[in-house]
Amino acid sequence: MTETILPLPESSLSGKTALVTGSSRGIGADTARYLAQAGANVVINYRNKAPRAEKLAGELRELGVEVLVVGADLTDAASVQAMFDEVQRAFGGLDILVLNASGGMESGMAEDYALQLNRDAQVNVLETALPLLGEGSRVVFVTSHQAHFIRTTPTMPEYEPVALSKRAGEDALRERIPALTQRGVEFVVVSGDMIEGTITATLLERANPGAIAARREDAGKLYNVSEFAAEVAAAALEPVPADNTRLVGDVSSFSAE
Repeated sequence: MTETILPLPESSLSGKTALVTGSSRGIGADTARYLAQAGANVVINYRNKAPRAEKLAGELRELGVEVLVVGADLTDAASVQAMFDEVQRAFGGLDILVLNASGGMESGMAEDYALQLNRDAQVNVLETALPLLGEGSRVVFVTSHQAHFIRTTPTMPEYEPVALSKRAGEDALRERIPALTQRGVEFVVVSGDMIEGTITATLLERANPGAIAARREDAGKLYNVSEFAAEVAAAALEPVPADNTRLVGDVSSFSAE
């Protein structure tokens, strides 16, 4: 990162524990970094990038926080349960859960993989984490404008299955807000445009050359990974908006429902 962004005040998360799904690279890794810079102990979750996850953990430990690295396939309930068992043993509980991992653009996956990961797995991760989430804790769900507004604003055909599955995941999680509120757990959705430098953007560009440039021109600016991650990290601490939604960047080309 060329400039140092510190989205959260120093020590504002001291003594807290945060888990970020899909945090060995990209938005997840930068979000974990910002949370650690604010003093949080961090759980780095990865699916198959163990060396990257361990490298990030080493970097974050130098900030003086505790870091746990846990590999888990979020579409496998037993794997998810084992991850939270490890978190409980290491930290006793969880204050911040960032649901960042998503997918569906990958080739060679089952037809319903996007729905499995972006809806079913998100709900299961939350349900499995609930016993660890005490009063005053917070859940942050990361999505895209293309998914959040899919019912009113069409997206590029290559991304549509992912967008629909992510919106289904958002809806399923929102249904749980009353139950979360009863437990004193806050919930917020952070939605951003296409993010420069992410795997999704790269895969979309491959499938539809020029798509990202066209989107950038339309939006005026696209956030990069570290800029968007700063918004996700801020959502873990700043007051939750009344509609439980933080829209990042320009949304003028999307129709509200």
